[in-house]
Amino acid sequence: MTETLILATRGSELALRQAETVRDALATRKREVEIRRVETRGDQIPDELIHRLGRTGAFVRALDEEVLAGDADLAVHSMKDVPTEGMDDMVVAGVPERAAAGDVLVHPEGKALADLPSGAVVGTGSLRRTAQILAARPDLVVEPIRGNVDTRLEKLLAPGLQAEHERRLVAAGEDAALTAEGDGENEATDASDETFDASVEEWFDSLSDLERSAMERKVDDEYDALVLAEAGLRRSNLLDEVGTTRLSREEFVPAAGQGAIAVTAADDAVAEAVRSAVDHPRTRVATTVERTVLAELNGGCIAPIGVSALVQGEHVHTRVRVLSTDGTEEVEGTRDLPIRSHATAAASFAGDLADRGATELIAEAREEVDADA
Repeated sequence: MTETLILATRGSELALRQAETVRDALATRKREVEIRRVETRGDQIPDELIHRLGRTGAFVRALDEEVLAGDADLAVHSMKDVPTEGMDDMVVAGVPERAAAGDVLVHPEGKALADLPSGAVVGTGSLRRTAQILAARPDLVVEPIRGNVDTRLEKLLAPGLQAEHERRLVAAGEDAALTAEGDGENEATDASDETFDASVEEWFDSLSDLERSAMERKVDDEYDALVLAEAGLRRSNLLDEVGTTRLSREEFVPAAGQGAIAVTAADDAVAEAVRSAVDHPRTRVATTVERTVLAELNGGCIAPIGVSALVQGEHVHTRVRVLSTDGTEEVEGTRDLPIRSHATAAASFAGDLADRGATELIAEAREEVDADA
């Protein structure tokens, strides 16, 4: 008799791809896995930034409740969204092998962070990334942005593509393109002197699906660049669609669990099946270290805190960076933790960082967020 497991996931393209990866790993000749889409609180409040959706778990609890209610057997989450407390009724049954954990700068022309002009606007929905960007380039402007990966990319690309479309229409003599007023009319007249190798139709046909969607998007806020997780772009098959530059993990320390997937369950038998099929020991050790540091510092999604762990032989190389929200103050540290006692060693490392002022920076960040709420 064939067993069927129901897997709960969010409905975004990225979440579905993550769920499909877990489904494929779990499915056997004697076990089918069905995906169940669930709307979460984070999906229901699209205009709120991540850190204002509640302390933690805005994208997690609704999925886990499906499991607890018996409507699903397991749930798939981005590990960085899973809270480090309040999970007593669920277990992280499986942690598949991690994807790239770092961040990338996304720019229409592939420019690096150092090449952005002073005053350039960089979009992110993360307090951590905001602080790290400002610490590296205090002359930049960081503005909030929210939405799925493809939505954010469309917001970045839309103004440039729409402006080029307008220039091509004007150059082709299509008066309908002349919609600007005042000085904009002079710009349109200047554009009519431009020449292009391809017609408007040929140019449009050469665009990718992402670029065509961006052409149709109305954008209120314009961005020169974005900072996004490399793993999200890869899993969405969008990394090659845009110009990206990897950011140094020493300076842009990722969020705890970034790039990793967590599979949660409540039933012991299901948990064991998941663990034996998908668990990746090195990834579990690394994410355990990161989440232990995060929990000990009471960071959650409120604080600008990056925690990166990498298993290297008998040790776990761990780097932590805690910043003020404006990037002007920080407490940082790097330590090689013994793999045999990685959890307790991580807690000790976090304690040392707390003694050096990390908890004060986190408390100040929380107060600022509460004041803005």
